Amino acid sequence: MAMNFSPSTPMGSIYQQKPKILLSLQPPQDSHLSGSKNVSCGAASNYVKLEVRLRASAAKPPVVKHLLQKRRVLRCATIEEIEAEKSFIEEDVKERMEKTVDTVRSSFNSIRTGRSNPAMLDKIEVEYYGAPTNLKSIAQISTPDASSLLVKPYDKSALKAIEKAIVNSDLGMTPNNDGEVIRLAIPQLTSERRKELSKIVAKQAEEGKVALRNVRRDAIKSYEKLEKEKKLSEDNVKDLSSDLQKVTDEYMKKIDSLYKQKEKELLTV
Repeated sequence: MAMNFSPSTPMGSIYQQKPKILLSLQPPQDSHLSGSKNVSCGAASNYVKLEVRLRASAAKPPVVKHLLQKRRVLRCATIEEIEAEKSFIEEDVKERMEKTVDTVRSSFNSIRTGRSNPAMLDKIEVEYYGAPTNLKSIAQISTPDASSLLVKPYDKSALKAIEKAIVNSDLGMTPNNDGEVIRLAIPQLTSERRKELSKIVAKQAEEGKVALRNVRRDAIKSYEKLEKEKKLSEDNVKDLSSDLQKVTDEYMKKIDSLYKQKEKELLTV
């Protein structure tokens, strides 16, 4: 039966007459969650189109429930996407491990052994125009012979600052500033000093290995996360962890090789 309706009819009375139908002048916000249709009400000469929106409730018939049911669409990751995530983890591991080995190498080079090496000054920072600046970026460093270093600044006004930075460092060398360049004579290491430096090198090598283990740990956590997301199986994670251990062992050997080489330099008189 058609319901009589005019613009003067109170909206409250409409709800009282049809409690299970919500009349709205606004379109549904989510078309796939609701069913809608236009209904004409009122006299033949004067009618208003109202959009009827049905809302899900326990009292509605099964057909309406089906129309209003919220559907969740799950998309499984493709093989290409999973492989991309695995490749990203592997690349990140190698990049971080390479940086770790480079850091250990740089630390070793900054420790003097009795022979001249420009890398001995790698960690020297100079107060240059109010900012700490690496010595290598403002001066040319060379080795005239096996027992001395020559520092030639690009800007002669930095000579005093360079001299001060070397004196305040832990190199144990006295700079000779002639107004043009700075000469550094490398003193011979005592047996006691060599042993002290050997201990420092051993500690730096161990710190490098700890850093490698931390990289491996982070990668394993990433693999386990993929397993929880059902992108990898338990067997996949075991295989990847095994491969990761092999990569870690390779970088461990690199650090061991650097350590043995440096220790030999320190202990050789």
